[in-house]
Amino acid sequence: MLEADEATVLGDFADATFMKDGVTSRFFRRDGDFFVRTEGADGEPADFPIRYTFGVAPLQQYLIDFPRGRLQSLTIAWDTRDRDVGGQRWFHLYPGQRIAPQDPLHWTGIDQNWNYQCADCHSTNLRKNYDAGADRFATTWSEINVACEACHGPGERHVAWARGDRPADAAGGDLGLTAVLDERRGVAWLPDPGSGNARRSVRRDTSREIEVCARCHARRGQFSDDHVAGQPFHDAYRPSLIEPGLYWPDGQMRDEVYNYGSFLQSKMAANGVTCSDCHDPHSQALRASGNGVCAQCHLPGKFDSAAHHHHEPGTPGAACASCHMPATTYMVVDPRHDHSFRIPRPDRAAALGTPDACTGCHVDRGSEWAADAVRAWYPQPNPGFQAFAETFAAADAGDGRAYESLVALAEDLSQPPIVRASALWRLSQTPRVSMLGAVRKGLGDPDANLRAAAVGTLSGVDPGLQRELLAPLLDDPVRLVRIEAARALAGPAEAQLAEGQRQQFDAALAEYIAAQRFNADRPEAHVNLGSLHAVRGQGETALEELQAAIRIDRSFVPAWVNLADVQRSLGQEGEAEATLRSGLEQAPDSAPLHHALGLSLVRSGNQDEALRELGQAARIEPAVARYTYVYAIGLHSAGRVDEAIAVLDQALGQHPVNRDLLTALVTMHAEAGRKEEALRYVAELVQAYPNDPEVSQLLNALR
Repeated sequence: MLEADEATVLGDFADATFMKDGVTSRFFRRDGDFFVRTEGADGEPADFPIRYTFGVAPLQQYLIDFPRGRLQSLTIAWDTRDRDVGGQRWFHLYPGQRIAPQDPLHWTGIDQNWNYQCADCHSTNLRKNYDAGADRFATTWSEINVACEACHGPGERHVAWARGDRPADAAGGDLGLTAVLDERRGVAWLPDPGSGNARRSVRRDTSREIEVCARCHARRGQFSDDHVAGQPFHDAYRPSLIEPGLYWPDGQMRDEVYNYGSFLQSKMAANGVTCSDCHDPHSQALRASGNGVCAQCHLPGKFDSAAHHHHEPGTPGAACASCHMPATTYMVVDPRHDHSFRIPRPDRAAALGTPDACTGCHVDRGSEWAADAVRAWYPQPNPGFQAFAETFAAADAGDGRAYESLVALAEDLSQPPIVRASALWRLSQTPRVSMLGAVRKGLGDPDANLRAAAVGTLSGVDPGLQRELLAPLLDDPVRLVRIEAARALAGPAEAQLAEGQRQQFDAALAEYIAAQRFNADRPEAHVNLGSLHAVRGQGETALEELQAAIRIDRSFVPAWVNLADVQRSLGQEGEAEATLRSGLEQAPDSAPLHHALGLSLVRSGNQDEALRELGQAARIEPAVARYTYVYAIGLHSAGRVDEAIAVLDQALGQHPVNRDLLTALVTMHAEAGRKEEALRYVAELVQAYPNDPEVSQLLNALR
């Protein structure tokens, strides 16, 4: 990030134009300054001065001053690559979408706000300084771009050391640095001729360097800016796990996830590798060129050979990164390597629809062809590490049979902690007693991601069990775990806390509330606070927070749905219905809003309109089996049994082993006197859930 001037602006501002979706944007100079004339928040064209440049290669964006301290990032960017590879042009970051002025993704919208979305990673000692009462930012930084203190912390002691006027505690080898990134100091990688791999001479026993890098190289949410380099990452950030939409079920990056979550899945991380083993953090160059960076630990005689990679030496296919770090292009022109360092699995690509490195290059061939080739080269693969793809794919598709596999995965100490945490996150969607062993292990694990995920599985379970398991985490050394524990205990469970536990709870809950207030510029934070107040019986305060969320972003669907839920809990069903209708005016294609409105109309006795809304939700999001199930139950209750059965049968095509859908079909056919049909679906249930006592009871009842 730099001030926009002759030296820093790389784009063509010589009266250049760019057209998209009927909007012509013009880039020009006026009185020595840089301007763009483009569509503003009101949909009308206006002239906007460029205040800052953002980025250098392979693209550069531009920041524009807005009222109340906001900086907004223009979504038309300059391609800084050479012209012969398609660069030196203006392009739009959302080429396939029409982004209207009311959309949060419009350059004037909340999701293009620099203060929240971008600033923390691109400046040093940044303080967001959002004043919710005035709805104003007073964002500050010590240095406009990324400088030494971003990674090494405050530099006062280091300056004193450099001047020779150092205090006694800086006389050692730390150079007076606040964050000493010395995990590689005195370490060697010792080659093993048998395996061709190296092992670390000294076990890495901290994650300090990785966490310093993770601050900007992780997909994460931020909940505090009092964090300095060297402090625990989870004291200020909540990293994303291996979640649908962000990652493919086998853990490959899908959306922009920035390496941390990928790297934690890898054998490299498990064996003690740090970021600077491969990257020089000061020059930003690799430690060696080409395959040389891998040859630091992997004997080239074994791995950098055609016998291993089966490609012509010197070709792209012979590059280690081509197979083990395939690249995905983001922001239209920015290819980034996957850092999970996985073995190519085209067989999984064929079975699960995940990408594979082979057909990423051989685009004219299919995954089956690639799988056959790999099987011929390696007839006995080692599937033990990163062996979670099938379980995550099944769970994400709503296959209830995956539940016990998730439990086993969460308990498997041979798997990376982020994988076990991601299994627990999936278990939290449908908590059952059988997961408690895995949850207890997770709560006591040294990995903060795993502890936080284990806490999340216990929201909504028996309050006594919550108190038993979560109260000890109220003084966890990591803030993220403390605030997650306090949030899960809030409500009925907090009343069961002992006096000493109550004090810890109050302190941790205050931290949770402060974390949300830090993000008071975002609707999500107000929804979180609304939910907290609602579960604690503070309905009016909950309403205020949810209404604040809607004022910030009227397109934010969870705010409308949660507001209606709180109104219903206060006996305001009419107001709840009106809220949902207002939400649908903002987001007419929102399945959650149609579904919630349908349920509200059921409660008010308007059956016909309720069924129309429930059916609309099921049609908009057929991937959510719950919407179809509830719609079918509504049809059945209205006496439209055959329609209900037809809806369920159709849904089974997408959710073939969904327990709710199959159980509903059993019940409806049995009530209609179609015992053979009912038994057929029971047989499918038994096959899918052979040890489920409820399925056995259903079968016995039919017999």
